[in-house]
Amino acid sequence: MPPAVPATIPTSLAGAPWLERPETRAVLSALAAAGHEARIVGGTVRNALLGEPVTDVDIATTATPDETMAAARAAGLDAIPTGVSHGTVTIVAHHVPFEVTTLREDVETFGRHARVAFTADWAADARRRDFTINALYCDANGTISDPLGGLADLAARRVRFIGDARERIREDALRILRFFRFHARYSAEAIDAEGLAACAAERHLLAKLSAERVRAELLKLLDAPGAARAIAVMAAYGFIVEILGRAPRIGLLERLVALDADRRRVPDPLVRLSVLAVAVEEDRDHLAQRLRLSREEARDLLVIDPRLMALIDLDAAGRRRALYATGASRWRRMAIVGAASAETPDEIATWDTLGALAETWEIPKFPLAGRDVLALGLAPGPRIGALLAEIEAEWIAGDFAADAAALKARLASRARESH
Repeated sequence: MPPAVPATIPTSLAGAPWLERPETRAVLSALAAAGHEARIVGGTVRNALLGEPVTDVDIATTATPDETMAAARAAGLDAIPTGVSHGTVTIVAHHVPFEVTTLREDVETFGRHARVAFTADWAADARRRDFTINALYCDANGTISDPLGGLADLAARRVRFIGDARERIREDALRILRFFRFHARYSAEAIDAEGLAACAAERHLLAKLSAERVRAELLKLLDAPGAARAIAVMAAYGFIVEILGRAPRIGLLERLVALDADRRRVPDPLVRLSVLAVAVEEDRDHLAQRLRLSREEARDLLVIDPRLMALIDLDAAGRRRALYATGASRWRRMAIVGAASAETPDEIATWDTLGALAETWEIPKFPLAGRDVLALGLAPGPRIGALLAEIEAEWIAGDFAADAAALKARLASRARESH
């Protein structure tokens, strides 16, 4: 489920902890002391109104970048020109960075990029943003400014483009994926029809996006509570095949999302991607390349294959051996993927039991190391590793029962035999 929205969206955030922190007050006060207006903007305000955690605090101001830097330095704060051409200065207060951006309006757009002009018009600044729920502002007193109806949309759990949806998408095609991600994150109702139609009409622009940007948005979307619902709409309109180059398995993703919610489990986007689009090893390799996944991300994609399903048939000792070889983190993900692919409640329960083993059984650490072999007088070389591997294999086969003393005695015996 998306985050619960208060029955009445507040019109003030006065007293909000993030607004009252010394570092936030320091930045706002520095700008005010220099005669400039400043307001918190965007996701900070949206999340605060929803009662969700606020992390980064972004600030919009009527001050130009030069004026922003001068105001910060006059107040004894550090100012870094991180994006002056687009109006952004980073002010550091009490070791906390704040992005402070001059109000802007687009003069001319070039796909993702735009030529902007600085302005003192808050409504003009709002009109260049993507969705109405991201065009909300909050002043130093906590008073909300809503130039484009974002509060009503937030209360209605509606994700709506600002102005002409197709124009917003042509400015940056990534907004197609952001539209679906925000729908998955914040909306409980039917998707906005006008926004969906605009996304469908401009779908061809997705091909111009970098794989890295697509990957980042897709993983964020899969992390959202309404991921299955949003992905189903995307599949119906051909977006998912366009993105993944593979036919999606919507039913498995729906089952996994339901299981995550039922078990109050923090979603794992890579597990969800595995369930959605990885049926064979070739799929994993394909997605790793197409989405420019990191080596670690590609490794965390799991394939539902007979080797995974065979875990169910192992006895208790066999499961411990398999867990030892797999590692706790990957084992848990394997169990989640297995449950999503299960066909009966009994199979799901079995996978839950398998996953719980990683919590109830602490994986033991093999007590021997290379120094134990060298202490027996053997010369360094490949025989060291081979001896340790032999002893470890026997230790595993014995269900990890032998202690360090017993293993060292066995190692000494083998070392003598090798002379």
